[in-house]
Amino acid sequence: MSETNAVVSAAADSAARAAAVEDYIMHHVGNSDYWHLPGLFHIDFEFPTFSLHALMLVLAALLMVYLFCIRYRHDARVPTGLTNMLEAIVLFVRDDIAINSLGEKDGRRMAHLFLSFFFFILILNLLGLVPIFASATANVNVTGGLACVTLLFMTFGAIYRNGFTGFVKAFVPDGVPWPVLILLLPIEFLGVLLKAFALMIRLFANLLAGHIIISALIGLVVIFGLGALPALGLAIGIYVLKIVVCFLQAYIFTLLSATFIGQIYHPAH
Repeated sequence: MSETNAVVSAAADSAARAAAVEDYIMHHVGNSDYWHLPGLFHIDFEFPTFSLHALMLVLAALLMVYLFCIRYRHDARVPTGLTNMLEAIVLFVRDDIAINSLGEKDGRRMAHLFLSFFFFILILNLLGLVPIFASATANVNVTGGLACVTLLFMTFGAIYRNGFTGFVKAFVPDGVPWPVLILLLPIEFLGVLLKAFALMIRLFANLLAGHIIISALIGLVVIFGLGALPALGLAIGIYVLKIVVCFLQAYIFTLLSATFIGQIYHPAH
């Protein structure tokens, strides 16, 4: 009887640890919790609901202000240290992404947008690697908002630049008979929406998958103990790989946004 009780107790303990790991994954990856301010001076009050992902967005914006308005040395004749690194990234995004995709004039004028994309997404990705923080880019609402900015420039930005007629002509290939255009035009317009949708899903899925894998590997160690210790080494390896992924996904989102906008702004090319 005692052996049976021990087995039942061990199974219950294992189930409890598995539930705890599942709760941790859902909390750290999903992060649907809300933050409230406790009472001060014996007066209880709370802020309006403010999610952890929203906090990450504010923190990332503040870090960008800190980097470029405080730490960046605008008056440095010879950039060094952090200023030199930031300038190298700025020149890369401006010359190799913005100008390369939209041409000299439009590329320089819209470089600020793509630089904001790159640094904002990169900081959000890196914040997600900190255990007490969360990855806001693993939230489809955040990536959807970023993709909508690109979609606005692909539509209203193109209309402002080329006019409504020029915007529609971008979807009309040369030499196509008009009966075919009746079917082709809706498909081309749908393609614009699908490009924005692809931006949203690509960033969201890559960041979410990485967090789930790391959390699941750590969960194996919690549930099975030292027997699953090799999973911890694998989790560390994936964690290091995710640092590279943070930079890569920021670059890919910025590059694809510039490419999609450039295709609409310069349909002849």
